[in-house]
Amino acid sequence: MQDTDEAAAYLEAAIEEGNHAALMLALRQVAMAQGGIAALARRAKLTREAAYRMLSETGNPELRSLTALLQAAGLRLSVKPLQTGPKVARGSARGRDINSRRE
Repeated sequence: MQDTDEAAAYLEAAIEEGNHAALMLALRQVAMAQGGIAALARRAKLTREAAYRMLSETGNPELRSLTALLQAAGLRLSVKPLQTGPKVARGSARGRDINSRRE
């Protein structure tokens, strides 16, 4: 999983599974494939201990730490809609333009 496309697909599959422990395991495996957790921690400017702790089965990394680790692995966090459906217009709240005036 040194290839970032392969690592991204692997992590996305773990996220789809919806199991926190599986995601932490997948992150550990990506880290190991990219030179080990300690090397990835150095590139992410995190301590080795913090990286091991956050990638443990019960790890609960802060967004800042997770983002740093992903960037060090050549990846980034992304958000997608759960389903396709009617789109709400940009700049609107509940389908109503927030800049329009009530009359």
